Amino acid sequence: MTATNRMALGAEQSDALANVQTGLLIGGWRTVLEKLPVENPATGKVIAEVADGTADDGVEALDAAVRAQRGWAATTARYRADVLHHLYAAVIESREELALLITTEMGKPLAEARGEVDYAADYVRWYAEEAVRLDGRSLTTPNGRSEVVTYRGPVGPCLLITPWNFPLAMGLRKVAPALAAGCTVVWKPADLTPLTALRAASLMLEAGVPEGVVNVVTTTDAASFSATVMADPRLRKVSFTGSTPVGRRLLAQASEGVLKSSMELGGNAPLLVLEDADVDRAVEGAFVAKLRNGGQSCVAANRMYVHEKVADAFVEAFAARVARVAFGNGMDAATDLGPLIDGRAVDKVAGLVTDAVARGAKVLAGGVVPDGPGYFYPATVLDHVAPGSRLLGEEIFGPVAPIVRFQDEGEAILHANATPFGLAAYLFTENGDRARRVAAALDAGMVGVNQGAISDASVPFGGVKQSGLGREGGAEGIEDYTELKFVSTPSVR
Repeated sequence: MTATNRMALGAEQSDALANVQTGLLIGGWRTVLEKLPVENPATGKVIAEVADGTADDGVEALDAAVRAQRGWAATTARYRADVLHHLYAAVIESREELALLITTEMGKPLAEARGEVDYAADYVRWYAEEAVRLDGRSLTTPNGRSEVVTYRGPVGPCLLITPWNFPLAMGLRKVAPALAAGCTVVWKPADLTPLTALRAASLMLEAGVPEGVVNVVTTTDAASFSATVMADPRLRKVSFTGSTPVGRRLLAQASEGVLKSSMELGGNAPLLVLEDADVDRAVEGAFVAKLRNGGQSCVAANRMYVHEKVADAFVEAFAARVARVAFGNGMDAATDLGPLIDGRAVDKVAGLVTDAVARGAKVLAGGVVPDGPGYFYPATVLDHVAPGSRLLGEEIFGPVAPIVRFQDEGEAILHANATPFGLAAYLFTENGDRARRVAAALDAGMVGVNQGAISDASVPFGGVKQSGLGREGGAEGIEDYTELKFVSTPSVR
């Protein structure tokens, strides 16, 4: 990192960067000559360089994971739980440092970055507790001839591929259950946000994770890296969070080796405000569901369907709330909304808004790309968005809220389900029976009723249709890192 960029960052951010190992973690830290630049999206400036690994580095990382697998699997559940408890304490102790890294390389406001650290730490603590609860069952076969005991054991070496939008939480949400189950891992973080992952890896070693159990490879050649590692017959599982097109490609590659696969893919979350909703509660919930992480979240409310009886009141209050959102550098305490991740993201969001306006949508807040530096787009509200608008069919991944008015509950459900995706959905109503009925009718793996934030380490996060396979979080999350076996012996009865 140059002296100029150090000065541009400020002392606290520079100190946080100074603690980051910039090499590859392959059974221990190693240096490589090729480097990939890391930008601060609030300024567009390069603030660090880290190792740019190759597919061959991926194979060496898998070598290290395979060597460590038997020893790690042989540890007791209590030992693994203790290591994860140590990691939880290390993450909490490093909360401010990790938050600074997240804001510096990803852009979200510092307050949100601190929230991500807490959220990530919750997964570590949760799976420290789940490690000692992996149990089976016993039964006697109906014919009385055999007594059977079932066991869950580690699936084996895993490839974990994580996105840029939650660089700590998405990593620890995968690493923690893998370690708890007795698996070793190769972790490939996003090349846009590698710094947080590299610092987290150092904390794992400091917490007592043995070398080779967790390996981290940063690379700009993700396609070659993943294809090479997944073609290796020693790999037994892949877990990916990212876009549906990439997920499809990875699933095709996984089929060759019949790899156990977890896929948390794209979303197009509907948010329904029914005629009996509490408008103030709906406005606040919609604000959180849309603008958390700047809308750069797979569970962000992508489309808002509002009943015509409450639409005027909702739209007026929601637009006024959004218009007060201040965007800027996430290090500024006055900032509510940070930048998008890069220039391509700004261009995509601006194009979606332009398309909707051309089809008759009315801009009530935002809607204009500001001058640089940085990759900013203001919080935006569009009313009367027409059917066929790209905003309604594509994942926005930005702070834009398209509003569609409806007359009938059944109509709203049809619109909500008219997508190949089914990750999250949101519903606002004051009628408990209606809430249960509509929630059951929505094609989504997760439904928030009268609330805009639904993620928690204790719940099974995941979707239906083309939003993915498997679940992360909850008691269910560790199961994807295990294989079920039964042992049958002659009955003594």
